[in-house]
Amino acid sequence: MTDMIPTIALKIDVDTFVGTRDGVPNLLRILQQFGIRGTFYFSLGPDNSGKAIRRIFHKGFLSKMLRTRAPSMYGVRTLLYGTLLPPPLIGAGLPDVMRSVQQAGHEVGIHCWDHVKWHDYLSRFPKQTTLRELDQAHTMFEKIFGSRARTTAAPGWTVSSDSLEIQDSMGLSHCSDARGTAPFFPVIAGRRFSTLQIPSTWPTMDELLGENSITLTTINDQYLQLLKPGLNVHTIHAELEGNALSATFVELLKRLAERNVRFVTLAEVADEFGANAPNCELRMEYIEGRAMPVAIQGCTVEGA
Repeated sequence: MTDMIPTIALKIDVDTFVGTRDGVPNLLRILQQFGIRGTFYFSLGPDNSGKAIRRIFHKGFLSKMLRTRAPSMYGVRTLLYGTLLPPPLIGAGLPDVMRSVQQAGHEVGIHCWDHVKWHDYLSRFPKQTTLRELDQAHTMFEKIFGSRARTTAAPGWTVSSDSLEIQDSMGLSHCSDARGTAPFFPVIAGRRFSTLQIPSTWPTMDELLGENSITLTTINDQYLQLLKPGLNVHTIHAELEGNALSATFVELLKRLAERNVRFVTLAEVADEFGANAPNCELRMEYIEGRAMPVAIQGCTVEGA
């Protein structure tokens, strides 16, 4: 039965201008080498990565920057965009790179308009601001791809009741805004939302590195221990696995191929695993390895 075959959906978040320009083409070459199709989520507006420095006041942010060697991973220019350097427009500046992903047979979707703004301030947004952020992203997506987006994935796994309501109104097939164990329909404060959520089930590389003595030499051993029968959803980043950590990612794919793992897109997950998805609580909580809370799949809610 397919539900017992180890299956991996690669969710590729593209957060920055440099990640789009350099990391995406690198990942396309790597995935083509292994015959894998994934789901790419694009940031489509200004790259304000430098403004993330405001997170220094959040517990764990500075230690994460240090243990993951963020300046060397992301590049100094990226860490200055939006502060000392003007923010480049990602979608308007690199539409051909984005189109090349779809042309290569991968699924494409919306990550956001302004990654840092959404991640850091969504909980304070009035509903109209949340709508404007998604609307700007969707308008640029249609301009680039010539069709409406069918899927979105929130920056930093950051959601609100307003963002889920607006996503429901967009006629999406599925979203990937949460961390959890299996596809589900989200429930917040007793309210059920109608867009299927496909949560990330594995921690990201930047969450694991430096924690519990995990290094680039041992991190793939950790991922292989996490591999389970049925669905596994692994979020990678064009800025990391597509650049500085690409060799480690290639090694992981080789070791997974040796285990005859099946790779699918999130659209295929929605078709295959979404039919009997339960209703589950969704709440924002802190997890190990991240300085800010993320959306977590909770217990099943009957009759929601």
